[in-house]
Amino acid sequence: MSERIATVSRDTQETRISVTINLDGSGKLTCETGVPFLDHMLDQVARHGLVDLDIKADGDLHIDDHHTVEDLGITLGQAFARAIGDKRGIRRYGHAYVPLDESLSRVVIDFSGRAGLFMDVEFTRAAVGSLDTQLFWEFFQGFVNHAMVTLHIDNLKGFNAHHQAETIFKAFGRALRMALEPDPRMAGQMPSTKGSL
Repeated sequence: MSERIATVSRDTQETRISVTINLDGSGKLTCETGVPFLDHMLDQVARHGLVDLDIKADGDLHIDDHHTVEDLGITLGQAFARAIGDKRGIRRYGHAYVPLDESLSRVVIDFSGRAGLFMDVEFTRAAVGSLDTQLFWEFFQGFVNHAMVTLHIDNLKGFNAHHQAETIFKAFGRALRMALEPDPRMAGQMPSTKGSL
């Protein structure tokens, strides 16, 4: 399998974002988004997904965090899509259950080539730190639309909103790791009866 590395930039009137990703990394994150809790969540994705991420984001945070969070999801999705290539030899599907104290979340992902987000999460607070919890949906919708994956996210229990979010992002990282692992029994083969994804 060739190197699975990509760099993607997105420049708009609202944000300037650059993402470099190595899907076969060791979980290192270099991150400057200006949104501290988002940085903390991206650290979970890198660490538990064993991907290396170098992220720089300069957004209109004087308005609010919305554009930065959404556009980062978009750019990250594009970087994953570019780095993964044609998907030959990967497991394709990944899932994880992750607890943190009272909270438990499940994430299931399919690198299907079809965009679909199904998120069942009732956050117990409107914000974690200064970050609006509604923006997690925006982040994952941006990711799904540009990585072209089917993603199911369920927070099964929890009353601490920080724990709810952290279990989601840890499980997301773990599910990504499983789905993107080379499957030795599928070496060089497309994991689909259609012959393409």
